[in-house]
Formats: sequence, C-alpha cells, structure tokens
Amino acid sequence: MTIVRCNQVWSTDITYVRLRQGFVYLVAIIDWYSRYVLNWRISTTLEAEFCIETLKETLEAGKCEIFNTDQGSQFTSNKFTEPLLAADIKISMDGRGRALDNIFVERLWRTVKYENIYLKEYGGVKEVKEGLAEYFKFYNEKRYHQSLNYKTPAEVYFA
Repeated sequence: MTIVRCNQVWSTDITYVRLRQGFVYLVAIIDWYSRYVLNWRISTTLEAEFCIETLKETLEAGKCEIFNTDQGSQFTSNKFTEPLLAADIKISMDGRGRALDNIFVERLWRTVKYENIYLKEYGGVKEVKEGLAEYFKFYNEKRYHQSLNYKTPAEVYFA
C-alpha cells in the first residue's frame, strides 16, 4: 500500500526505557506519512490501560483511516479495538514476528533511544517523562528528516 497523505495510516508500539533502577514502558502513536508523533505515554507496567488511554486521547484530536499495530495483547484487547471500530477506522495487525511491518515505529524507537535515552541515563519516572516530553517536542518540531525532504514532521503534518 502506498501512503500518500497524513492521517491515512497511524500505528503504535511499545518499547522499554531502562532507568538507573529498573525500567518503564513507552507507547507512542505515529502518523506514517509525516512521521509525526501524535501522542505518547509511559507506564511502569505492561497492562493495556496506558495504551488504551493514549489511543482514546489521540482519537479525541482526530482520526485516521487505518490503524496498524503488532499482535501484542494490549492491542488485541477489546478495550483497545472498540474505540477504533466505533470511529470506523480499519485495523491492521502485523504478522507474528514481523517487526518490519511496523517499520516507522521501529525507526522511531531507534532514533529516540540513540538520540535521547542512551545519552541521558534517566534516574526515575518523573525524569524520563520530562526528558521524553522535551525530546518528542524536538523530534516533531525541529528534527529534520531526509525522508521528508529535510522538513520536520510538524511541517509535513500541519501543511
């Protein structure tokens, strides 16, 4: 499928962020066309609720045509899929073990980790929330992307 506009396909995934003592989980929702991070949240557990809250909050601001996830239990739960179906959004799920099906989020994780997380060595939840808020603002509004003809995700998303 060729992605030709914003809000055509969004996707989400979860990664972990190592702290000095333990770790937290990070979920983000990204627009495939612009690479704009629409929303994100961290949690100390892998329960589905933080993913569901992130999705619902994102859908309050807009919607896409297709929403892509992997087959993680957070994303296959009825509580996660119901808001998508209620908004008449098609659900696409990656094949098992096929991380490349969700390449845009996987690239986001690599970028966030190499440009922020690995450099910061966050100590706790409050610190990582503040640091990631600053980083995602930079990522969306100031970080140029070669694949976007050296524009920022915000420049493309809000054009």
